[in-house]
Amino acid sequence: MLRHRLAVVLVTALAPAVWGTTYLVTTELLPPHRPLLAAVLRCLPAGLLLIALTRRLPQGSWWWRALVLGALNIGAFQALLFIAAYRLPGGIAATVGAVQPLITAGLSAAVLGDRLTLRTVLSGIAGVAGVSLLVLRAGATLDALGVAAALGGAVVMAAGVVLSKRWASPAPLLATTGWQLTAGGLLLVPVTLLTEGAPPTHYTGANLLGYAYLCLIGAAFTYVLWFRGLRALTPTSVSFLALLSPVVATVIGWLALGQDLSPLQALGALIVLGSLVVAQTQRPRTTGPSAPGARSASAPPVRENA
Repeated sequence: MLRHRLAVVLVTALAPAVWGTTYLVTTELLPPHRPLLAAVLRCLPAGLLLIALTRRLPQGSWWWRALVLGALNIGAFQALLFIAAYRLPGGIAATVGAVQPLITAGLSAAVLGDRLTLRTVLSGIAGVAGVSLLVLRAGATLDALGVAAALGGAVVMAAGVVLSKRWASPAPLLATTGWQLTAGGLLLVPVTLLTEGAPPTHYTGANLLGYAYLCLIGAAFTYVLWFRGLRALTPTSVSFLALLSPVVATVIGWLALGQDLSPLQALGALIVLGSLVVAQTQRPRTTGPSAPGARSASAPPVRENA
């Protein structure tokens, strides 16, 4: 049982680890000043591909549930993420976003009945401290709207993770992932056109390679792993894994771009990894509808899919 859970954790951790490569791909391969276009081309084609592979469309309440989940996990999160990235130094945006596991733990306690333990809270605080040491730079300036966007991104992603656990879909994993990516991508299209204008008419080979990587690997592959992990683990456990992204991004910047890696950054990475280990080794304890064998009265029975 423990070996199986460890395998699920490690496979799920591949998703945020791959997301940590997004900065390198964006800066080295994609056109400049088009972050929302990158988000659309990352999510929408990936979602349509998964829907085409499964040939499953939502039924009944899953039309609006897929829209809500797609907005929270994909559309609203991506939009707020890029607003924060534009208005804040990367270190501040990442540090504010690192509060997501704590928010997820609180929402899980309120919505799912998961028990909020001191160990979880301390692990979350350690994760924020580790990320701040890893990415925060001296002299970074604050922007109220940027901080609000970064915090809003953490809140909507946490809400999406918790609701994804609450609403157990009877459809195959690939189908529900495709619905969310498609819904989120469609919601991003008008925002992208209003803020960035029409997309470029010419793309280089490097641009196409970057978009293909973000779509096939950075979205279709990783979100399937992410939501698969969420079916087997608690939302709080999954959210802690997201802290791997800034760790991977920093290491790649050091290895591939020749960026400096200070002793404080190395210490921050160790603290983040330590908080992840502590969070994953805690036995999930529940008091409400997410307890083993319990199910929400409004949730349909889950059919397992290979």
